[in-house]
Amino acid sequence: MRLALMKGGLPDVAVSLRAIASMLSLGHAARADSGTAADEDQAMARVAVVTGGTRGIGAAISLALKDAGVTVAANYAGNAQKAAAFAEETGIATYQWDVGDYQACQDGCAKVAEDLGPIDILVNNAGITRDATLQRMSLDMWEEVIRINLGGCFNMAKAVFPGMRERGWGRIVNIGSINGQGGQYGQVNYAAAKSGIHGFTKALAQEGAKFGVTVNALAPGYVDTDMVAAVPEAVLEKIVAKIPVGRLGKATEIARGVAFLCSEDAGFVTGSTLSINGGQHMY
Repeated sequence: MRLALMKGGLPDVAVSLRAIASMLSLGHAARADSGTAADEDQAMARVAVVTGGTRGIGAAISLALKDAGVTVAANYAGNAQKAAAFAEETGIATYQWDVGDYQACQDGCAKVAEDLGPIDILVNNAGITRDATLQRMSLDMWEEVIRINLGGCFNMAKAVFPGMRERGWGRIVNIGSINGQGGQYGQVNYAAAKSGIHGFTKALAQEGAKFGVTVNALAPGYVDTDMVAAVPEAVLEKIVAKIPVGRLGKATEIARGVAFLCSEDAGFVTGSTLSINGGQHMY
């Protein structure tokens, strides 16, 4: 297992994300004691890991949390070139490991904690697709999506949940999907994994609540990312036609929802699924 750490310059933070900073109090009040103002400021910083955090929705989440004053570690799986460009552009530290590998998650999170401090916030965003009808889907296609999309949530939670519990504060946000709520033709693997995330979230929330650890899910609809851009144009037109607001979502819209769920203000929200889908799926 290989770990890669890259740091770049200061980010050019989007103005739209600054608007949420004032409502987010992400301080470590319990950790602060006597000392200089600089020491207190350092004690106030929380540390977050965002899996799949250098591209698409994950990149927007990483930036939103950084803008809210969080120290962010953005995990990535394999595209070192894009991860390096992201680190250079934003100043966010990036770390490489496979979230579907249990030991890699243990080692990766230990490295983040060594470099940045104890992990207070986990956003399980990493995910892949291997689309096909059941008739054409291979066992490998099924197992790889389950291993990464659902198994990754378990692996990462196992690495950080005990520390959150011990310190009496934590935020875990699992990125589900509209297709985990309503299903989607040709995605029995992806829909099963994402639906499993919603159940995983509700069960773990019950374990964490009394320790100050909240666990929530966010289910995006169709968002204007590289993954959605790969959908054939004719199919995409049909999808947009079914979205009441009449457009695809934006990654920053998902990121703002995640930032709220990670904040002090969301301390009474746990076991919930926040759906951001333009009204495409309601229940």
